[in-house]
Amino acid sequence: MKHSVNIVALVALLLCLLGSCHRRQPTATSSSTTVHDLPQIRHDSELVVLTLYGSMSYFIYRGQDMGFQYELAKQFAHSIGVRLRIKVADNSRQLIQLLQEGKGDLIAYDLAITRERRDSLIFCGKSSVTHQVLVQRAQRGREPINNVTQLIGKDVYVKPGKHYERLVNLNKELGGGIRIHQVTTDSLTAEDLIGQVAQGAIPYTVADNNLAQLNRTYYANLNIDLAISYDQRSSWAVRRDCPLLAEAADSWQRQNTQSSAYRASAKRYFEIGKQMPHTPILSLQEGKISHYDGLFKKYAPLIGWDWRLLASLAYTESNFDTTAVSWAGALGLMQLMPGTAHAMGIPPGKEQNPEESVRAAVKYIGITMQSFKHLNTKEQIQFTLAAYNAGIGHVLDARALARKYGKDPDVWEDNVETFIILKSEEKYFTDSVCRFGYFRGRETYNFVRDITRRYEVYKTKIK
Repeated sequence: MKHSVNIVALVALLLCLLGSCHRRQPTATSSSTTVHDLPQIRHDSELVVLTLYGSMSYFIYRGQDMGFQYELAKQFAHSIGVRLRIKVADNSRQLIQLLQEGKGDLIAYDLAITRERRDSLIFCGKSSVTHQVLVQRAQRGREPINNVTQLIGKDVYVKPGKHYERLVNLNKELGGGIRIHQVTTDSLTAEDLIGQVAQGAIPYTVADNNLAQLNRTYYANLNIDLAISYDQRSSWAVRRDCPLLAEAADSWQRQNTQSSAYRASAKRYFEIGKQMPHTPILSLQEGKISHYDGLFKKYAPLIGWDWRLLASLAYTESNFDTTAVSWAGALGLMQLMPGTAHAMGIPPGKEQNPEESVRAAVKYIGITMQSFKHLNTKEQIQFTLAAYNAGIGHVLDARALARKYGKDPDVWEDNVETFIILKSEEKYFTDSVCRFGYFRGRETYNFVRDITRRYEVYKTKIK
């Protein structure tokens, strides 16, 4: 394999792009007695925002900071003329602790509004009202459950915690009859249960309405209309001694909800479908997979890959659509994030050029492979595909978790892939061996399996 620039420098760049520059901030122990309100923040030209990892708050995807709360915090920081710096806490209790110690200026997270918290916090800015909903499949010719009394005699599957507790209380209110199944298997997450409902594996689960709404962008056949709990108000928060910052956040919120930036963020997380539509391969009879087979054959040898494997990757990423743009902003045939595309040498404006996309993707894959060069060919390919989809940081976290829990960190199937899934569970993404936080790993698990399975089909049908 040949590269025109120093491989060590590129590996360092790759690690930064994929999120290794993000590290959990150490917990502070000292108290702050100096008021740090809006004037001081503007003087420092920096807003330090506290949040938690999560699918709706903040996460790292393919080396890019993402999350609905993150994007709104970035918009607010811009509105007051300062840069944004994120600090991630382990839980809500630590969020408040760090805020009170002066280690952050604002909590950008759906923090439940309670009487006790009002004594020490000003709730402000982004606010929401959430409730728990029944997650069920929308099926043609079948009426959905639209009243909680219809849950009597039904099987509902939930993880331990508030959803289970709400179901138990609801069951008591109804006089019994709901068949509640508490799912304690570590390898199944709350979002996995939503996926199982969509796929028909289980009939019902329960989720917060905003998380259910986000997951409906992955599974269009979900019905989440039935609320089964009272509303819970939540909001951003600042310290009591920061009224000017609170006032600015409130003013921004009133104006920003009508802005194009806010609407774009809401659409990205809660409306745009996350699944790429796919069609059959071009022509088995003529031995063609796509119109871009020539490019795959030209560039795949540079990394020692079979061109059909590269084609399988492209199919999964874009369905061979050079104009494809993902919900996260990945572009073109090989769906590279803009920052990665430019780092790999694609000129601005050329991200959707098919040859530029394939050339840059192969260069990127070649660099990624160096992190797994000690593995055999099969494992190297699987780990590289996982890193292409998730970012190498999340794969390194999954390997660390596998090692900690007695699995083989050098084997993908049934070992590291198990822990990439578990990175959406708080118990695992807050583990001390993890550096890159929350990740929806089920997508990566499916990504690797789909590509390798399709590659085997291509090998038998396309010469």
